[in-house]
Amino acid sequence: MNERIRIKDIAIRAGVSAGTVDRVLHERPNVSPSARERVEKALKELDYKPNMYASALAYNRSYTFYILLPIHDSEAYWEEIEEGAKKAMEARRDFHIDVKFSYYERFDKDSFTERHEEILNGNPDGVVIVPSTLEQTRLFTDKLHELDIPFVLLDSYMPDLKPLSFYGQDSFASGYFAAKTLMMIAYNEKEIMLMKQTMEGKVTSKQQANREVGFRHYMLDHFPDVTIHELDLPLKSTKKRYEQLLEKFFNAHPHVHHCITLNSKAHIVGEFILKTNRRNVQIMGYDMVAKNAECIRQGSISFLIAQHAYQQGFSCIDTLFNAIVLKKEVTPINYMPIELLMKENVDFYRRTQL
Repeated sequence: MNERIRIKDIAIRAGVSAGTVDRVLHERPNVSPSARERVEKALKELDYKPNMYASALAYNRSYTFYILLPIHDSEAYWEEIEEGAKKAMEARRDFHIDVKFSYYERFDKDSFTERHEEILNGNPDGVVIVPSTLEQTRLFTDKLHELDIPFVLLDSYMPDLKPLSFYGQDSFASGYFAAKTLMMIAYNEKEIMLMKQTMEGKVTSKQQANREVGFRHYMLDHFPDVTIHELDLPLKSTKKRYEQLLEKFFNAHPHVHHCITLNSKAHIVGEFILKTNRRNVQIMGYDMVAKNAECIRQGSISFLIAQHAYQQGFSCIDTLFNAIVLKKEVTPINYMPIELLMKENVDFYRRTQL
């Protein structure tokens, strides 16, 4: 705001009282149409820019934002999302922002429905959603639109749902980049392994599915003769079972030296490689979570693609704050950087840096 322009100055120019100007600025009732028109004209002529922070603080009201996430393990990508969201809440504590977390079971329609109904019953001011299927998520977002509650999509972009904003990687480009990076070191290989984690035959997110489209697009264009062996390590299995499946795979495919996964669980293979001393095998994956970082330091993970999970969590809450509290326009599509980490630079990556 230009602090030289006072409410008194606006009132004199508009020919109204200072109280009338104050009511117009704060969108309060009991202002005649003609007086409102004169005040708005004066504001435009004076190029008045209100201090939105001061105005929001003056209201002294509280705001509740919900984040709907999949149930997840500790040290996972989603945990860093949570940490970023909590940091954004702390950064806006003067505005009485409360962030609540709700968790649904992947591939369980009833779980997603129960959670979104609980959120609606909580009268949220804004919501961050990690989508389920398009159809299931639409049932929720249609209700949010009816209630005029803004929402941000996280991780998977579904433009048909008309979100206020989206945060996540361009998943096709990310998968294409992953394949290109992998083949820089595996260009002489005839076989590679793609490790997937699924439930009921489906990968755990639309983002991972789109990454695979990008990955296979690159491989088809540039390395069509390379055989891609898929290994499914089912969700909710045990470490012992994973080790049995990996042992069986590598015994059956002794010429596989390079592996890739399009999720944050590269450490499952990385820890197996270290345990069994298969020093001629490496895997590439996503996300700088602690277990992945340790494997990359010890050499069983060759590369990690970082997507700033912490920053995504922070930015989603900050976007709701700017749109709802400060009434600012926000950027509708926010693609996160596709950054490559390796042993030489992993310790310089700062997930909390915004």
